[in-house]
Amino acid sequence: MTTLPFLGDLVLISSVSAGVALLLGRLKIPTIAGFLCAGALLGPHGFALETNTEFIERLADIGVVLLLFTIGLEFSIARLRDVFKQAAVGGLAQILLTLLVAVGIGHFIGIPLSQAVFYGFLFALSSTAVVLRVLSERGEVDAPHGRFILGTLIFQDLCVIPMVLIIPLLNGQQSVFDSSISLSLALLKAAAVIVGTFLFARVIVPTFFSWVDAARSREIFLLAVLCLCLGTAWLTSQIGLSVALGAFLAGMIVADSEYGHRAMGDILPLRDVFLSLFFVSLGMFFNGKLVIEKPLTIALLLSGFLFLKGLLATLSAMLMKFPARAAWLAGVGLAQFGEFGFVLTQVGLSAGIVSEHDVQPVLTAGVISICLTPLLLKAAPHMTAGEKILAPLERLLGIRGIDSINTRRHPLENHVVVIGFGVAGRQCARELAERQLPFVAIDMNASNVRLGRSMNLPVYYGDASSPEALRHTHLKTAKLVLVMINDPQAVLRIIDAARRVAPNVPLLVRTHYVADRDRLLKLGASDVIVEEIEAAHAMVARMLAMMTST
Repeated sequence: MTTLPFLGDLVLISSVSAGVALLLGRLKIPTIAGFLCAGALLGPHGFALETNTEFIERLADIGVVLLLFTIGLEFSIARLRDVFKQAAVGGLAQILLTLLVAVGIGHFIGIPLSQAVFYGFLFALSSTAVVLRVLSERGEVDAPHGRFILGTLIFQDLCVIPMVLIIPLLNGQQSVFDSSISLSLALLKAAAVIVGTFLFARVIVPTFFSWVDAARSREIFLLAVLCLCLGTAWLTSQIGLSVALGAFLAGMIVADSEYGHRAMGDILPLRDVFLSLFFVSLGMFFNGKLVIEKPLTIALLLSGFLFLKGLLATLSAMLMKFPARAAWLAGVGLAQFGEFGFVLTQVGLSAGIVSEHDVQPVLTAGVISICLTPLLLKAAPHMTAGEKILAPLERLLGIRGIDSINTRRHPLENHVVVIGFGVAGRQCARELAERQLPFVAIDMNASNVRLGRSMNLPVYYGDASSPEALRHTHLKTAKLVLVMINDPQAVLRIIDAARRVAPNVPLLVRTHYVADRDRLLKLGASDVIVEEIEAAHAMVARMLAMMTST
């Protein structure tokens, strides 16, 4: 009886990965880092236990496709437009700044311009898979820095398309005119595919999924979702575009239908399996011998990812008027090598721009930066030195709109300070305004502030975790403080700052989980609204009302 040729590979990878991840998990090291370490041990530069790396890379590619598909599921066209307003310009600034710095460094050390531009592309991209996974686990996707990171990552993924097209042109075999024509045609093709995809989504997809749903079969529905996801990715690859772009567009198609949440629930387990293989495959690129042979080179490249790239991303966020804390966290979140950098590496090798010897140190340092990312994102909220260093630049750019509050015309006392102008914050602000009760609201989301100003409400841009910003709200004379933001770490810092500025002002805090309640009360919150409990009370009340009415 014959066995599947790759079955032994999967058994070896799954057992070693689970074991290493479990061992490191006991040391409080994130699971992603465990998978990367497992890949380093299994790979050709480790113990060489796994030789069929091409097979693993193909499975890993499926993981990336499924990841981008699920990201697309969370982004309807309206939400994508909102995120891009906040992050597209910042994402473009981050890529351009990184490219310019890479070209400048390349000129200084004497490497050709074509190679400098290529390395600029490699350093410009960050890891969508790793960063979004960590942000999701920490509940920070909807935090200000999370939204900037998310928008920038998606923008970077879209920029992979022109990067892949530009790299073969860097060897100078084509004239500038021919290169421009080729690039323009490719971009027009990409635009046509995107427009065609959205038209397809509006006309065909709803009808198709209504037929599938009528079958009342989970298996058929899952196969239909996979067909749409993989089929769109395959179609975009056939016309020379990124499979990741196709998967992302497919996700957005389903997100705009009524079947988005069901598709997300069905696809998540499958995505997590393949995505785990993706992290293992990334670890296989790690070359421990290079760390020993070229420690200074690896250290310099790693510093480039973690510090220089992080600084450029931070500056890009501040140019978009993000406060120092959000910009600092965004810089840490974007300071690593990206998985699509491996794709660009293969394109550069095929085009003869660089050699295997040239890129191996970059890949090794890049894998280390990816491995460190979960740890850095966990530690960043507790590292306040970066925010203090950025404070002068923050004031120079005039970021804290709360500084401009005019308390001479509108004295603030016995007022309510609303921290966070999301859905809950807006509801509270409307009630206060209708009852003509004095209040002031601050938020770090620029679009929320603009919305508040359009409603003629006293909403200002500011970082509520800063005692200085809280003093501008006249917190000492306030009657109540409402804390309603989606950044769990920032909530802790806000409570601490508020208690230092005004120890006796009542502090009403919202949190998602029951497990956080005791910690918030111990830190200084006067009362805590737990969404899990409030939702349970609402469900019980509605349930009883519906039962008694029948």
